[in-house]
Amino acid sequence: MGPEAVTALQGALGAEHAAVYGYGVVGARLPDDQQRTDARTALASHQARRDSWQRLLGTAGATPSAAAAGYQLPFAVTDAAGATRLAAHLETRLTAVYADLVAAVSGPQRTAAADALRECALRAHRWGAAPTPFPGLPDTATATPTAAPTP
Repeated sequence: MGPEAVTALQGALGAEHAAVYGYGVVGARLPDDQQRTDARTALASHQARRDSWQRLLGTAGATPSAAAAGYQLPFAVTDAAGATRLAAHLETRLTAVYADLVAAVSGPQRTAAADALRECALRAHRWGAAPTPFPGLPDTATATPTAAPTP
């Protein structure tokens, strides 16, 4: 496994560490039993992906990055609306990480990364994030065009 793949895997691992932390915050703020069940299911999925990336990095001879003691949330989460917004944010962020990982790895790792990308995109949508044509990639349809050089 090359250095680009290891770097992308470390990025995915770090993002999964953050998602596991974030879902602890999400679950604590959801009043609805079904939403809490959805959050627990997402948390278990992220823990499994995290563990998988740790094993893969260890097998490749790399030292998996450790989780931080805490993570800075992108905004205050004080109620259920903030919790669902955070869940959508976490999943959307992960789609970008997994798009990078798909590009950096091959074989079974690429399949696993593509599966993770798909799962995160679906969860992001379920939590209320707007769907994008290619999850994890910038939406070029809404990008501001650059000025053409004048002759």
